[in-house]
Amino acid sequence: MSNQKRTTLALAAALAGSIVVAGAPAAHAEVVDVNYQCVTPIGPKGAVSPIDIKGVKSGDGYKLTMSFQKGVSSSPVELGKGAMNPSAVIGLGGAEQGKVQVTGPANSEAIPANTPIKISDLSGTYTPKKSGKVTFTAGVLTIKALGTTTTCTPKNSPGPSLELDVQGAGGSSGGGSADGGSTGGASTGGSTGGASGGGELPRTGPLDSAAALGTLGGTVLLTGAAGVLWLTRRGQRSAG
Repeated sequence: MSNQKRTTLALAAALAGSIVVAGAPAAHAEVVDVNYQCVTPIGPKGAVSPIDIKGVKSGDGYKLTMSFQKGVSSSPVELGKGAMNPSAVIGLGGAEQGKVQVTGPANSEAIPANTPIKISDLSGTYTPKKSGKVTFTAGVLTIKALGTTTTCTPKNSPGPSLELDVQGAGGSSGGGSADGGSTGGASTGGSTGGASGGGELPRTGPLDSAAALGTLGGTVLLTGAAGVLWLTRRGQRSAG
């Protein structure tokens, strides 16, 4: 095999390796069964609902969406269109402690009496202040309807529905809080923190490492291209 062909194969392998590393996921999500026990105006009710939480990068933060796959309570009377307003809390764990408030639209259709109340998707915004892996777990659900309030609390200590590897504005790692509320489906996890004191350098996460490896792959590619050009010119001089 000629030197030129061997060089080309080596470059292809290096580039493919850098692409695989750069595409590594920085999030983990799963649907978690949550046993909600509700305190309603007519007594206790409860149900298990699978909960899914998704996080999509948006600016400096993430848009969180909490989805209920089953209803968790019911009403003894019909709830007309727009009569029910849901909200919930998502608990943070890992590199950052605290909670994010998420809200959703009122019911778009009437809900018949004694029928499980289907909760619409709830959304809010989380802005990381610390860097590292942060978990997101379903918390207390609140349903307001017809002047009453129903509070539903997870009783089975559910595990996280989502884990994200985030980069805070300050670039520091370690515990922190992100308590904050939201209105209209947009909440913040607190104000954006500045760089930490003491001269500590920011710690980079997997995505930064992947970017560095991708840069390395690009460097190898350029170096190899130069080598191919050199071999070609050398061959031409030899032939002459």
